[in-house]
Parts: sequence; structure tokens; C-alpha cells
Amino acid sequence: MELRKGRGEEPEDREELRHAALEFYRVHRVPEQLERALNELFLRRPSDLYGHLADFFSALSAPPRISRVQGREVLDSRGQPSVEAEVYGAVRNREQLLASGAVSSSCRPGDGAEHVSNALQWIQDLDLQLRDLSPEDQSQVDHVLSVFYSSRLHEHAEAQSRTEESSSTSRSNMADTPAPPAAANRKGKKGSAVKLLPPPEPPEPVLPGSIAGGALSLSAARAGAASRGVPLYQHVCLLRGRQPGGPMHVPSVLVTLLSYGKSSPGKLHLFEEIILVPKPGLTTRQVLSMALELQREVLKMASSQSKAVACPVSLSDCGAPCLSADRPEQPLDLLSEACVNLGLSLGSDLFLGLSCAGPNLLDYSKGKYEVSSGLLKSPDEMVDLLQSLVLKNPAVVVLIDPLRREDVEQWERLSAALAGSCSLLSDVTFRAQAPPPPGVQGHVIKHNNHVTVSELVRISAEQEGSVLLGASHSEASSDPALPDLAVGLGHDFLRLGGLGGAERASGYNRLVRIEEELQRDGRLVFKEKPLPPIFTQRPEQDGPGPEDPPPGPDPEDPPPRPGSDPDPDPS
Repeated sequence: MELRKGRGEEPEDREELRHAALEFYRVHRVPEQLERALNELFLRRPSDLYGHLADFFSALSAPPRISRVQGREVLDSRGQPSVEAEVYGAVRNREQLLASGAVSSSCRPGDGAEHVSNALQWIQDLDLQLRDLSPEDQSQVDHVLSVFYSSRLHEHAEAQSRTEESSSTSRSNMADTPAPPAAANRKGKKGSAVKLLPPPEPPEPVLPGSIAGGALSLSAARAGAASRGVPLYQHVCLLRGRQPGGPMHVPSVLVTLLSYGKSSPGKLHLFEEIILVPKPGLTTRQVLSMALELQREVLKMASSQSKAVACPVSLSDCGAPCLSADRPEQPLDLLSEACVNLGLSLGSDLFLGLSCAGPNLLDYSKGKYEVSSGLLKSPDEMVDLLQSLVLKNPAVVVLIDPLRREDVEQWERLSAALAGSCSLLSDVTFRAQAPPPPGVQGHVIKHNNHVTVSELVRISAEQEGSVLLGASHSEASSDPALPDLAVGLGHDFLRLGGLGGAERASGYNRLVRIEEELQRDGRLVFKEKPLPPIFTQRPEQDGPGPEDPPPGPDPEDPPPRPGSDPDPDPS
């Protein structure tokens, strides 16, 4: 290699530069790699010579490191403002977008604008702290995010404390007024004391802007997966300390068949969703095909009823048909009749779950749950109602949030009454202020707000076998990452909602694609036994292992029905 002689350079300077260049190339093994590249090129003689060389040297390039992060205001699945975080890094000496991600927020209606503006500011403040970190080091990225969130939470608590002290001082300076009499137990019709309700727990604080943490964590995880050249679910599997090359299973998907609740056209408020719980061993395509068939049959039956004609069918926020009902038995009877028409055995081919709206149904002024318009039930009466409903419908195997967390006595009664027949789940991600209600077999965890990928890994490991990943009834879906997270975390169940809506359909299609990839690579395994937290009985330990090879076709299973479409197309 000839180095050009600059003006005023002596031959000694030129020779010094020549030796420096040779040493630079030798230290970085450039001649060795060039020789190897040319030898491989000659032996393989690919049709695209320079494309082969480009791939060869791309594999030798340094892994990217975060150069900057930024936030963008986007719209979620409900058309409301949300935030998408973007992670940039230098790839082969050029900065480019490594990945982006968004998570849903559980903020109150009307607070979206404040959350978005604060989240954009949070991302800007975190920019310098995240620079030069490796996106493959998820724990380090999430540590920075968690420390930042903790500091903002502390500042928020101090600001609230100062506000409360100021309000207390203002009240003390006011003129003295006689204090109201102490609250006494209300009297019933016959003069008996009515049991007072336990006060509600303070809500978990949702800091405006906290979605920045979850969105940046997801973006970093995607960037780390891209840097390693693996799908996101394999990257999450590596974060758990597992090698992704071994057998993997796809979680059993829970599909919302029908939607009710206060937003429905009928009077029924007791539960918001009726969920299809498939029997173990079915593929995702089989479950989706069954769910579509059931929905079509139910809508066909509902359209033939005169009452349903007056209330046109619409899609709820969770992506499921929103029907009218006045009594809790009506939707279950409708599904039971639809299964008979399709030749499905309810309680054998499929099971049902009820996502109740217990915490949102309590009328504190009356101390009772409003299970339907004009029908109020005390906490004890709610236990009797739910127990009767499950006993009449043994295919119901899980209740999600049937009561307030504060009604501890009623949780104990309900758990004892349904022991061995129906599981109780609490739809929370993490609550440090109080233990879970008694009798709860598991939790629904959600990736929203400030929850990081590392926290999902930790919670899943600490409560293995007792959690499932999912979205709530009214939660907007902003990113189809839940299937990858659920597969990588090793969860047995995944709750995505209904089949309607482009975002939820993308999640279902992604789960099908992952299942097909694992099947093609010979790594897909099925769990053939009912598993917690949905089913109450754990698999026996003296039988075959929990993960068995994919079974062949069962001669007792009916062939796929003609015309069934396994892909949930939002159109």
C-alpha cells in the first residue's frame, strides 16, 4: 500500500507512517480477515460476489450501542394520544434506528395529554443516561429506567405531602365548626346493624409520563434481539438464562368470545368478558378457528332473536362482539346452545372463563354491587350468586376479579365454595401495598406504564406457574409484542382479548407465526395436561414430563370444518 507524500514531508516521515499503518492493520487483524474472506469467496464462488463480502464483513462489525433515544407522539388503538420510544445506535459507523416500541397506559380518562407530554420529557431526560449502553444488556438499561422512575416517584410523593400539609394548614385556620357525629352502623329494616364495608385500598400511583419507562425497555429489548440476530422471544428467553435452541412451547391463547358490562346495550354488568379457554394440546390455529366458529354461530343466533335486532352488534374496546343480556345465565345459555349446534362439547372440547368487573361495580353509597341495572347485591350475596352460577355451568373454570380486593372474608368464602372446580385470578400486575386476596390461584400481569422487561422476567420467575400475560378489557393495544414476551417468558397462557381490531389481530397472527417457526425447526412442544393458574389441578409429577412432543392427529378429533378461517382478519 502506497502512502502519498504530502507537502513538506521527508522520506523518514513517510516511512514512519508506513510502519504505523502496518502496525494498525496487524493489531486489528485486517490482513488475516482479508485473506480469509478471499479464500471463502474463491471456494464458494457465489453468484453475488460483493454481497457475500458484505455479509462476511457485516458479521465482523462491532455490535451497536445506544447513541440516543427519542419519543414520538402516536395514536393507540382507540385513537387516543400515546408515546412511541425510539432507540438509535451506530451500525457500521452510521447512526440508524435500532428499534421502537410502545406500551399501554392505565391512566384515567382525560389524563392522556398530560401523560404524553410528560413521557416525551422523561425520554428526553433519559437520553444522556442511556447513551453508550449495549441494547443487549437489558438489565443495565432497565436499571437506569427503574432508578429514574423511583426518583420521580419520590418527588411526586414529596409534592403530594407538601400539598396535603398546605391544605391541612388552611383548614386549621378556618373558623371552628362543630365536628360531624361519628359514623355509626346503619340500621336495617328490622333494626339490625348493617355490616360496614372495608374502605377501598389506595390506588397504585400512576405517574404522568411513566409509559416512557415501559416503552424504552421494550424498544431496548427489540434492539438487543436485532443485534443478536434472533427474534424477540428468543432474546427474552436468553434474558431468563435459558438457551433458546432447545424445545419451546407456545402459550395457550385465551380468546374473548363475547363482551358485556356497563358499556354493553343490555342491563348485565356482572362480567365484562366471556373467555374461551381451550383444552390442552390444541394449536393456536385450532383455537382461533374454534373461536371464530363460535362467534359466527352466536351472532347468527342473536340476529334471529327479536330483542337483538333492536340492538345492532358492535365491537367493544377488547375487540369482541358486544351483545345485550339482562341476566348472568343468558350469555352462558347462548354459548351452550351454540356449542350444541356446532357439535362441540362444552366442558370437554373447550372451557369458559369470566372476567368480572367486581372492583368497578360497587356502589359505595349503598354498600352493594350493581350486578345489573337496578339489581344490587351485598358482598355475601355476590358470593352466593357466583357460586350458583359456576355450579350451574361447570364449564366455567376461572373467574377473574369477581370481588373487590378489600372483601377478604368473601374471597375466602368463594374460594372454599369453588375449591377444585374453578380458579380465582386477580387482574393486577404488581401491588406492593397489600398481599393478594385469599384463595387467589394466580395473577394477570400486564406490560404497561413503567413496567420493564426485566421486571416481567423477575415476576414470571418468582411466581412461575401462577401468572399469565394479558391485557385488560378496556386497555388500548399499542404494540403487538405480547406474544413474543409470553413465549420468551415461558408462560402457559396468554390473554389478548377479542379477534377484532388490527392491533389484536396482529398479536394473534404473530403467535401463529412463532408457532409455525418452532414447528418448522422441530422445537415445538405441547403441554398436554391442564395447568394452573387457569385449571385448579397441577399436572402429576409421576407421569410424563410437562412438555411432550407434538402429538399426531387424534382420530377422535373431528376434521377441520370447511370454510373456517384461522386467521383473524380485522376486515
